[in-house]
Amino acid sequence: MRIETLLLHNGNELDPQTGASSVPIYQASTFHQFDIDKPGQFDYSRSGNPTRQALEDTIAKLEGGCRGFAFASGMAAISTVFLLLSKGDHIIVSQDVYGGTYRILTQVLSRFGIDSTFVNTTKTEAITQALRPNTKAIYIETPSNPTLKVTDLSEIVRIAKENKLLSIVDNTFLTPYYQRPLAFGFDIVVHSATKFLGGHSDVVAGLVAVRDEQLADQMKTLQNAFGAVLGVQDSWLILRGLKTLQARLDISSKNAEKLAVWLQEHKEVEKVYYTGLEEHEGHRIQCKQASGHGAVLSFDVGSGEKVRQLLQKIRLPIVAVSLGSVESILSYPALMSHAAMPKEVRLKHGITDGLLRFSVGLENVEDLMEDLSQALDSKVSFAVAR
Repeated sequence: MRIETLLLHNGNELDPQTGASSVPIYQASTFHQFDIDKPGQFDYSRSGNPTRQALEDTIAKLEGGCRGFAFASGMAAISTVFLLLSKGDHIIVSQDVYGGTYRILTQVLSRFGIDSTFVNTTKTEAITQALRPNTKAIYIETPSNPTLKVTDLSEIVRIAKENKLLSIVDNTFLTPYYQRPLAFGFDIVVHSATKFLGGHSDVVAGLVAVRDEQLADQMKTLQNAFGAVLGVQDSWLILRGLKTLQARLDISSKNAEKLAVWLQEHKEVEKVYYTGLEEHEGHRIQCKQASGHGAVLSFDVGSGEKVRQLLQKIRLPIVAVSLGSVESILSYPALMSHAAMPKEVRLKHGITDGLLRFSVGLENVEDLMEDLSQALDSKVSFAVAR
């Protein structure tokens, strides 16, 4: 089935016991064993729960993997995946990766003898130059957060296979609706399901899908041992959110493209980052490996002072961390998503003091343009008045 149908008909849409049109919330921590010599599928909800299992089976099917895993947050998912590495291992990472990922690699895993090198993964030579004898994995975001750099999935898989490396990709921005990295040969896909998969700013969750059974067995052991699993209420909310993913992403992405074009023409905007723009350096690759450009764009207004003036005047988007919801969310990476990244590193990777990330929602796009226009215009007036 095509992805639009698979979001609704994936084998986990009905309760097999009652025919209910929604998987029940199994609010149980433990399960009776009718025969201790032949234990049932579930025994303790950290190890497995029917509601969580339905979600895990769903993300595996949507991503084209053999098995899925649900975690208490996107960072819990990413951190558990990194536990596949051991002391002395080295990992190559996209340079403008999410700030939380940068933090776990540089402040936590580094203490356990796991080294990271951050490179521009859009450049093949940068990756190959970063290879070491102890390199074990490549971790990318594409498009990246927040400058939307596009990494060639096929090229990463080629390098990974040639060097016997684990290939991991954060697919949060595009979701399996627009991009399916496992089909290109990636080993692991991770998601902050808090974002587009949930879609309503009311749940925190992380998901992982893996390509082969041997790796799935390792992930299952880590998930059970580390224990950062997703609760059943939140599992149910993500299952519900997935049903409307197509409709939400199609509208939000259409709005984002219109806004990106409009922002390009505004005299107070210095630069716009959106892969749907033909002049974006990753546009061609994005069109080749994904079926859409997503609902996230970034734009630079030139300085932190201008950012603050704009944020004081904006009315419709909420000013907050996170992204991927029904309402538009305007975020300031320098003090929000990438606050954990040292300023000199952040600036080196193009995450300037004037950069804003815009996760475009379902509002009427003309209303969003009018709101941005008044905020940008009043910002200029305010600066002159001072």
